[in-house]
Amino acid sequence: MVAWSAGLLLYRLTPAPEVLIAHMGGPFWASKDAGAWSVPKGEFDPETEGARDAARREFAEELGVEPPAGEWAELGTYPTSSGKKVVVFVADGSGFTATDFVYGEFEMEWPPRSGRTASFPEVDRAEWMPLDVARDRLVKGQRPALDALAAALDRA
Repeated sequence: MVAWSAGLLLYRLTPAPEVLIAHMGGPFWASKDAGAWSVPKGEFDPETEGARDAARREFAEELGVEPPAGEWAELGTYPTSSGKKVVVFVADGSGFTATDFVYGEFEMEWPPRSGRTASFPEVDRAEWMPLDVARDRLVKGQRPALDALAAALDRA
């Protein structure tokens, strides 16, 4: 069975396009930068929840703030190396202030095989950055979403 995720990629024109992406939390990603960022997203079951609703929910859960009001467009569905499918929506985030985040948390055994459980943020920071910088920082499977956004902005 294919696992599905949905996320929201905010962009703004300042004057060059920038996107809001989030650095993944937890000990595995702590000292990594390149390939360690993601569109705010999370898993959903397409039989019980729509992708747009899941993207809205996950944005709020991961960042602790509601996504901006306004039009959303489906940018595309992108496969990951693990076989998961990620549905990415895009919205103009020009008026969105990237502050006051309260990051969602997850628990895992840490250190490994210790028998102890520790809590970590799902993401530990989110930042606006130019498309070329974001391309290097995003996980590989999400980079095509930036290409699709750039193409859509070129057409507009």
